[in-house]
Amino acid sequence: MSMNSAAAWMENRLLAALTDADRAPLMSQLETVDLPLGKVLYESGSKLPHVYFPSTSIVSLLYVLENGASAEIAVVGNEGILGISRFMGGESTTIRAVVQSGGTALRLAANILMQEFNRAGPVMHLLLRYTQALITQMAQTAVCNRHHSLDQQLCRWLLLSLDRLQSNQLVMTQELIASMLGVRRESVTEAAGRLHRAGIINYQRGHITVLDRPQLERRSCECYGVVKKEYDRLLPAKRAN
Repeated sequence: MSMNSAAAWMENRLLAALTDADRAPLMSQLETVDLPLGKVLYESGSKLPHVYFPSTSIVSLLYVLENGASAEIAVVGNEGILGISRFMGGESTTIRAVVQSGGTALRLAANILMQEFNRAGPVMHLLLRYTQALITQMAQTAVCNRHHSLDQQLCRWLLLSLDRLQSNQLVMTQELIASMLGVRRESVTEAAGRLHRAGIINYQRGHITVLDRPQLERRSCECYGVVKKEYDRLLPAKRAN
């Protein structure tokens, strides 16, 4: 493992939650990789030779219809792992994984992770708790998209993204946000404009800066709080040595 990998594992919540002994079998196999904005990690139907532990990047999980339309069902950042279908019993996935915010991640051969998972020890239990939290996010996203306004959905989406970044800025075009939310770009422009006029965000040339997070949380629906509470409940904030 490189020096960059040695530092990067501390930025991923799952890896940092493991004890030194439980994490040791994975450490020498971890490889730091750059994930540029827009990079596709998995396509629907593809096999998963690697899993990824994001450190400074955020990846969107999208469901793609036969006509090419898509919508985001979850986001994964430094709290989680990409490739859960490998340890949940499948060799492939029905989901497309696209980098939403560029950065780095730690890549691991899926068979190495499976060896540790099959020991039925702390690694397995941690990954299963993470999967439960991810399922909650997916379910809440489905409910939110059906019952809440686009303004509320945009606030939820911004907050989930912010929780996975180390700053209050996101590099994101309105076209990409529209694709994630499964709506027209014009609708995102109108919703973002309302947040901008209220002094909650600033948007310039693909850069979104959140100026007033408390207001953003107040304008969001209950879905953000439900998801955050479940992640905080199921995943340790710090390494449990």
